[in-house]
Amino acid sequence: MERTRIHSPGLRAVGYDPARRLLEIEFPDGSVYQYERVPPELHRRFLAAVSKRSFFEDNIEEVFTRRRV
Repeated sequence: MERTRIHSPGLRAVGYDPARRLLEIEFPDGSVYQYERVPPELHRRFLAAVSKRSFFEDNIEEVFTRRRV
């Protein structure tokens, strides 16, 4: 999955596959996690958030099933 670099403390890059509703987050340490069943609207809101780290922590991190890739 192609990821886009973002400028946010604690997050390095984000990718999204709308067909699979799969959100991929890369962290500054190089680890990558995929979050399953993330709706497209939530992905759009995440990208538009002023504080992507806060949005991620509040709406994604503990809400969706994740796996390390």
